[in-house]
Amino acid sequence: QVQLVESGGGLVQPGGSLRLSCAASGNIFSIHYMGWYRQAPGKQRELVADISSGGSTNYEDSVKGRFTISRDNAKNTVYLQMNSLKAEDTAVYYCKAGILTRTSLGDHWGQGTQVTVSS
Repeated sequence: QVQLVESGGGLVQPGGSLRLSCAASGNIFSIHYMGWYRQAPGKQRELVADISSGGSTNYEDSVKGRFTISRDNAKNTVYLQMNSLKAEDTAVYYCKAGILTRTSLGDHWGQGTQVTVSS
């Protein structure tokens, strides 16, 4: 059994910052990629940023230069530092990870954390 638990969401004013965390736990042998997705009301879920096990990163164009993804492999945790937040960043943010357990390799999702950017 694998769990991903996100934290760090909330309400912030435009131009502000938030740091999201996602910790993986359970019967984990190794974690391959980790990433953050978001889904705004009425829109499809989209990739925000992801990071490979070796540290290579990828960002959606609208967040480049404002968001930074990082991971702590010892803690099985991925972070998303979000700066210069805009109203259009408002969404539910989900963590996703490709995890190898003793019995399977598959994608796992967190429950989501709400980020609201508003004055």
